[in-house]
Amino acid sequence: MPMSRRCFLNAAAVVSSSLLIKNSMLASERSLIKAIAFDAFPVFDPRTVFTLCESLFPGRGAELGNAWRTRQFEYTWLRSMSQRYADFWQVTEDSLIFAAKLTKIDLTAEKRDQLMHSFLELKAWPDVPQALKKLKESGLRLAFLSNFTPMMLQTNIKNSALGDMFEQFLSTDQAKTYKPDHRAYALGVDALKLKKDEILFVAFAGWDAAGAKSFGYPTYWMNRMNLPQEELDTTPDATGTGMADLISYLHL
Repeated sequence: MPMSRRCFLNAAAVVSSSLLIKNSMLASERSLIKAIAFDAFPVFDPRTVFTLCESLFPGRGAELGNAWRTRQFEYTWLRSMSQRYADFWQVTEDSLIFAAKLTKIDLTAEKRDQLMHSFLELKAWPDVPQALKKLKESGLRLAFLSNFTPMMLQTNIKNSALGDMFEQFLSTDQAKTYKPDHRAYALGVDALKLKKDEILFVAFAGWDAAGAKSFGYPTYWMNRMNLPQEELDTTPDATGTGMADLISYLHL
């Protein structure tokens, strides 16, 4: 039976009202945000590491890089679960050695050192400096909350001339564990002296966005690689592909 015009208008009004309430709630949640905690990779571009892989091993670089990246994070999770902590620099080197063996690539000491050093030569994504300036000028407090060691964070911050942008450089090394362990995410609450819902966590990886959301942070997934969302029963509060989307989400 066709819907009458009055019924249609009433239904439209209900939907419109629901959307207004939802948008109002989202705006209210955003207004609570006093600080932003960034993972390292929404800020630093890691692609140079994998470009170097291909340069050193033509035709095999992608294979090595993919195995290295996968094992790097698997080792952080395995070490967290087994309580056999080693810092992220050691994990990165161990996973590179394993990846080379897995792919049967001859990784000389010289090439291993080159690849490791590339993690100390990262630069900011092009959209980062101006966006961070805008965020800071808006009154938001900015921090890193990363698996990177303090040395890796400090070196790459210096490379990108971003030192005056961030109030805290939080490495999960301080907690001797890795994200998504809740003790790692808690470093932000402890250092910034804020409630969970006052800190927006900006993740690069889908699993990190899920972990931060599970911990209780409002979460923005900066999905620069256009990957599908992880099937982990959590949804980030917002998703975008770069800093402009983050600025838009915060209505700045």
